Amino acid sequence: MNHKYSLDGKAAVVTGAGRGICRATALTFAKAGARVACLDLDLENAEETARLAGQGALALRCDVSSESDTKAAVERVVQAFGGLHVLVNGAAVSDPAATVLELDLAAWNRVFATNVGGAFLMSRWAIPHMIAAGGGSIIHVASQLGSVGTPGRVAYCSTKGALITMAKAMAADHAAQNIRVNTLSPGAVETERMLRYGSMEKARQVLGPKHLMQRLAQPDEIAQAALFLACDASSFMTGADLLVDGGYNAV
Repeated sequence: MNHKYSLDGKAAVVTGAGRGICRATALTFAKAGARVACLDLDLENAEETARLAGQGALALRCDVSSESDTKAAVERVVQAFGGLHVLVNGAAVSDPAATVLELDLAAWNRVFATNVGGAFLMSRWAIPHMIAAGGGSIIHVASQLGSVGTPGRVAYCSTKGALITMAKAMAADHAAQNIRVNTLSPGAVETERMLRYGSMEKARQVLGPKHLMQRLAQPDEIAQAALFLACDASSFMTGADLLVDGGYNAV
């Protein structure tokens, strides 16, 4: 492995690691040499990811919208690994398909509490440990829909756009502490979330043609981009949004 793509000696936390993009990311990080903490609301799924990752991976149940859960999780990780160098904020709640006229305030707040509030809380507890470690990399998993809109996804688009700007502000705040903060914006990916279309085949038919590549991404394709942002290969990159969207936003 190119040493710049190595995470040897690094401790990483991945939220939403129980499945999909974030499971693939946790496994990719472990393969690159990191010790990985797999956080998810579903402990069983997190444990399966940790089992697949090996390398002393840790599985923790964590509701990222909870101040106490997130604080306890980060403390547990640092206790187990002796530090923290990489944080991937990937936990996201399933959002209702709705316009602002159809969405009630409770649903709107729930999506924001997880998608944006989770990134805020995890970062809040993680950054002091990254400072102590001499620096680190924080990656917010946003979306191509953080920079363009689509009908019926007002809450989702709003949260992902918020993450992109949040990363820029955090990058400005913490560059002097050698902490890089970027967003990773995938296009449509073949995960369980695509079943909102009824089936994966239907999702491929509907969403595939919206991408120049004429297909959906595989989780591992996004995980490789997360590894780039996590490791020294992207050492001069902060406050940026890395689009890995098959050309969705190009035209």
